[in-house]
Amino acid sequence: MNWLPFRAALVAGLAASLMALAQPAHAEKRVALVIGNNDYKNVPKLQKAVNDARTMGETLKQLGFSVMVAENQTRQAFSESLLAFDAAVGPGDTAFFFYAGHGFEIAGQNFLLPTDVPAAGEGQEELVRDASVLADRIIERLQNKNVRTAILVFDACRNNPFERAGTRALAGGGGLAPMTQLPEGVFSVFSAGPRQTALDRLSNTDDNPNSVFTRTFSKELLQPGENMVQVAQHTRRLVSEMAETVNHKQIPVYFDQMVDDVFLNGLAKGLPEAATKPQQPAAPQQQVAALPPVPAPRAPPSNETVNAPIALFSRHNGGWTVVFSILDPTLGISWRMGDAGDFRETGFLDTLDPRTRKRMPNPSIEMSADAPAATLQVRYVDLSGEMQGPFPIKFDPEAALIHDQRKILDMTATSWLSFREFNGLLVYYTQLMSYRCAIREARVGIDTAVPDKVLKMPPCDPRDPSVIPGDAVPYLKLPPATKSVSVELTYRDGSVSEIKSFRR
Repeated sequence: MNWLPFRAALVAGLAASLMALAQPAHAEKRVALVIGNNDYKNVPKLQKAVNDARTMGETLKQLGFSVMVAENQTRQAFSESLLAFDAAVGPGDTAFFFYAGHGFEIAGQNFLLPTDVPAAGEGQEELVRDASVLADRIIERLQNKNVRTAILVFDACRNNPFERAGTRALAGGGGLAPMTQLPEGVFSVFSAGPRQTALDRLSNTDDNPNSVFTRTFSKELLQPGENMVQVAQHTRRLVSEMAETVNHKQIPVYFDQMVDDVFLNGLAKGLPEAATKPQQPAAPQQQVAALPPVPAPRAPPSNETVNAPIALFSRHNGGWTVVFSILDPTLGISWRMGDAGDFRETGFLDTLDPRTRKRMPNPSIEMSADAPAATLQVRYVDLSGEMQGPFPIKFDPEAALIHDQRKILDMTATSWLSFREFNGLLVYYTQLMSYRCAIREARVGIDTAVPDKVLKMPPCDPRDPSVIPGDAVPYLKLPPATKSVSVELTYRDGSVSEIKSFRR
């Protein structure tokens, strides 16, 4: 199937929708609850969770959050901390929840273990459920408070805390299950991916007081001009590289349903320095979450540009199509690459804009396939004839390619596999191979709902990403009696798809 017409229609439709519906980001105040549990009574103790919570508390204070720190929480203390968190947040706020400690997954649900969680054996899942805190319930509580953005970070992907020598362990996982069905406005980060454990240290001589994930994530949060997605992506890459030095696989994952492009430390790089410094509340103090919270009200951050354009990057064989989305009615759009040089007009479409009664400015531009990472400067003429901008938009070719191909895979999930009978039974995965740059690993299961076989993929070629090399084999030979094949994708961003099933 030729996807170029489909892509063109998609780009045009998205441009029109985004121009009509885009809204500027806004947050009333920033509130954080950080919890670290070390001193478990009935399961193995931890060494660095409390330090991780303290480090995150200090980091979030620097970002203008009213921070509540809670350590070594029993089930009752955990509940009181969450009640204090509930009382501290309100409509429109940005809420940040960080947890370091033992976590446990039961039947796809994530439970955070307080320090007095009882030891449990085979068949005693309900004992753990009743004594722990359901992570999804924290999200529900923040939704009920009508926060605008909820950020949840879990450094809890450790080994099964209920394993005991000579006994059968409680069924479940020591790590946490992916949060793939988040409600709008929620962003979650896990210190390790599915079936992975998170490292506390890199070696016996590693004396860093924080886990490998927290030491990295806390520093990335303070990088000016990075949004939360970029913070998560950079953390994932750095943690993965550090883990590889000790032959360990740890790839942090994130799940994004935010309504805004959230920056915690200034806007995109390229703005004047004064615009990127976070506002600090007067003499913020860490509070013990179990006590009644007294966060000082804070004015809305003034470092967020109102009505700034956003961009949709789409890769095709000829290069890049970039579609700008601008909230205001516009009489003209111009752009340039970088901070120097002349601005170029985008031209006009053969369409009248009912808001201006004039020809609609072309919202898209083309860039070459080898365009380097850079900052696009975009400006526009508003309805009164005033020039607005320029506004910086960061272009990262690798991240944009992955994001673009991920969208296509999500939209074409019913076409990932196709069966064909030719000198036997074959199953083709041409669609997956065409958009492999977004895929870290693809697994299939033959007549089973559990994908257990890795599909071979050629490496991603950023110069011609959708082309399948001539020596690649985009199919598997199957036994003639095969009835179904299941598929699961692990994307480059660390998230995992739903398991899809295809029948003959």
